[in-house]
Amino acid sequence: MSASLKTRLSDYSAVAARMGVDAVALVPGPNFTRAVQHLFMSNERPFLLVIPADGPAAALVPNLELRSWELVGFDGAVFDWRDQDGYDAAFAGLMDHLGIASLGVEGQVMRVFIHHAFLKARPDLRIVDAEREISALRMIKTPDDIAALQAAIDISERALARTLDSVRLGQTEKEIEQVLIQALFAEGAEDQSFPPIVAAGDGSARPHAKARADYAVKAGDALLLDFGARKHGFAADITRTVFLDHVSDEGAAVYDTVLRANLAGFDITRAGVTAHQIDDHVIGVLEASPYADRIRTKTGHGLGRDVHEAPYIMRGNHMVLPAGTVYTNEPGLYEIDNFGVRIEDDVLITEGGCTSLTSFPKEMTVLRC
Repeated sequence: MSASLKTRLSDYSAVAARMGVDAVALVPGPNFTRAVQHLFMSNERPFLLVIPADGPAAALVPNLELRSWELVGFDGAVFDWRDQDGYDAAFAGLMDHLGIASLGVEGQVMRVFIHHAFLKARPDLRIVDAEREISALRMIKTPDDIAALQAAIDISERALARTLDSVRLGQTEKEIEQVLIQALFAEGAEDQSFPPIVAAGDGSARPHAKARADYAVKAGDALLLDFGARKHGFAADITRTVFLDHVSDEGAAVYDTVLRANLAGFDITRAGVTAHQIDDHVIGVLEASPYADRIRTKTGHGLGRDVHEAPYIMRGNHMVLPAGTVYTNEPGLYEIDNFGVRIEDDVLITEGGCTSLTSFPKEMTVLRC
């Protein structure tokens, strides 16, 4: 087992020790990928990595994944199983080998049938939710993590420029969405971070709108694009709102308010600030405006291997944010049946302040299309 893999696994051993459980279990997903540095699918086949607080880790691996698992360089015990035999015997062997009485799991990721399989193998096993503690290991980004995020963001911004250059009045939201998706892959994306949001006119007032095939964009519309490329396992998340052909006085005033809130987020962000303080400062700008009744969302969320991960930038979350944290600064104002504006940047917290990983212009833009 390589020194780097041992080091990463020791991080999870430390989590188990701090929580007072015998081991923690990871399933395919962002924490699993962080640990083994290889991507494995989550499907109907149980696939587990169990890391004790003290002692070597063990894995439960579908037989058809054994050759891929060899690439990880894992030298602990491996319990494999075949579809035709089922996985009960593998779970029994894993639990007998580990001899543990308590287990921390990823409460937002691990599925119920795996929970049941653990208990079938060891009925008195105490299972606790360790999601917060396990996922916290991903909050402080390494230089390699930041480089991967920056690559994903750069791809996204190039794709956005290509897309905006192609927008024409009369196109449907769905047609613009297709141009954006094609541009992402043309610029080097390995995947999308999530299905993009392309919304114009009254659609832009729905924060999680879906592109419509029956809505043709028209002069005066706000056009909101929220999307991201995925590169090297990391996800970008960017939003820009532009206006088509012209902008009303109301549109310009709402946009200016959202931009001031976005900039306020940069003013307050530094290592040691809390998520509550950032959100309070940003949302405070919106609340002090004539458009306070259009507030529908918090400031943002952490960003990394998951599009939404810790920390969540919201009032009431008094988590102190260390240097190396990346979060989305995405204030917005939305009036149902009218229009919405959101501006979203990806922000790296540093000791002395913060750095915007996004650089796409965010001054109000009117596309002459």
